[in-house]
Amino acid sequence: MSYQSNLARAVADRTNLYEDITNKIIAALEAGRFPWVQPWGTAAAKAPLCLPKNASTGRHYTGINVLILWGAVIERAYRTQSWLTFRQAQVLGGNVRKGERGTTVIYADCFISDDEKKRASETGKDARAVPFLKRFTVFNIEQCEGLSEETEVLPPIPDARLIEPRLKALIKSTGIDFRIGGNNAFYVPARDYVQVPPPQAYFEPIDWHRTALHELGHATGHASRLARDFSGSFGTKKYAFEELVAEINAAFCCAALGIVPTVRHADHIGSWLEVLREDNRAIVRAASQARKAADWLLGHLTEDTVLPNETDADADRRAA
Repeated sequence: MSYQSNLARAVADRTNLYEDITNKIIAALEAGRFPWVQPWGTAAAKAPLCLPKNASTGRHYTGINVLILWGAVIERAYRTQSWLTFRQAQVLGGNVRKGERGTTVIYADCFISDDEKKRASETGKDARAVPFLKRFTVFNIEQCEGLSEETEVLPPIPDARLIEPRLKALIKSTGIDFRIGGNNAFYVPARDYVQVPPPQAYFEPIDWHRTALHELGHATGHASRLARDFSGSFGTKKYAFEELVAEINAAFCCAALGIVPTVRHADHIGSWLEVLREDNRAIVRAASQARKAADWLLGHLTEDTVLPNETDADADRRAA
């Protein structure tokens, strides 16, 4: 198959997948639900607050897959955030129960066709890689049977006493200029500092933690860090997109630290919908950039300290 044919097929498949994902996110937002905020800790949520994980590899899912799997956990009232492919369940000695419906997640990568490799060899030019999104179907371990008890064990309940000291240590270790004072929370890109009102200004201390993670999320986009585009002024699509990144980043960080995520700027829902309707790739890009922001922030946690919702094995993998 030619390079052009491979490219056309890859583009068509990616377009359909982007549209499927975006339409689901838009439907949720139009219904007043935020895919990065779930009703953890309520009767509607059976599963514990944490990032979804592959039960075979031990790796956490990232980016848009987190939102997809969180939505599936709540919609189907699963008690766990652990997932397997059909094949992985078999390798672990079990199987997916007959009639179970899986959840589609995505994997992004690139490939170089044989024709393109030949062209590059003949011309001496670099081979052109074709980006693609691959669909995978995964099943919650509650949809499986015959798995070992070790696979089905639920993660420990996060220790609330560790949240505040961990977050304070995180803020300090990032090296970001973090100021406490005033009546408003914000990040100033031109001067690269975050300012958040004192904790006593909030009805609940946990709200201060959520706010701090949101504003720190903005700070990760500075040119000296992840270099995101801050050129959009208030009310523009670029501004709305950056707010979306910061919101989802905060949700990822909150989940990793044992804090129930919430929405800082629900008033942006109209502008978020406008961005998503105009660009069906926007939510995937926002979730990807939010993952990078969360990874940057959480990467500053000390390697020898276990996160509240991690096992010792998780901490070992994170430190490796």
